[in-house]
Amino acid sequence: MTSTVTSDVTRKKVGVLLSGRGSNFQALLSATRGEKFPAEIALVLSNRADAGGLAIAAAAGIPARCIDHRLFRGDRPAHEAAIATAFDEAGVEIVCLAGYMRLLTPGFVARYQGRMLNVHPSLLPAFPGLDTHARAIAAGVKLHGCTVHLVTDVMDEGPILAQAAVPVLADDTPDTLAARVLAQEHALYPAALAQFASGIPAPAPAADAALRNPLPGGPPLP
Repeated sequence: MTSTVTSDVTRKKVGVLLSGRGSNFQALLSATRGEKFPAEIALVLSNRADAGGLAIAAAAGIPARCIDHRLFRGDRPAHEAAIATAFDEAGVEIVCLAGYMRLLTPGFVARYQGRMLNVHPSLLPAFPGLDTHARAIAAGVKLHGCTVHLVTDVMDEGPILAQAAVPVLADDTPDTLAARVLAQEHALYPAALAQFASGIPAPAPAADAALRNPLPGGPPLP
């Protein structure tokens, strides 16, 4: 299902899954308010009633609700079936994970295979899983960043759609590095969703592409 807005742009319907404050959801929401954006948020779901993202959605007039996993007494497939039913009723075509802090079953992943996106705070395949910023600092890498990828049944191993890099500075802590990466997540996720929803492949980088310094005020490329 799709809907058409006055700008004659056909927009894909997006369902968002989140568990927390919803900062990446806010970035997606802001982007989808643009008339030419090829997707719109149809429904926001959370497994936590106190998730900040639900309040953001409600304030923006976006349908939002909690489907509390605790009410399903550990029956993960039943909980996910309720989520899928809600998405189906809303006509959701693309699912975006935005800080959803529960592992998904293979059945749920298969249901949305090829149309469920996630943003991860590292340059995958480096540092899958948790504590990515501390692990990047401990490993001594000079570049860190974030990745938008399709979700598969192996955590953080789905096809990569887009990446953004930031430098790791000598005095970085996990918190300072996380803040720098999060700013890139907020820019990258909407851009990757727009590219994906439009069905147009992302352009390949130039053969001579180079990254010298992605910090503002860094030296320009030659």
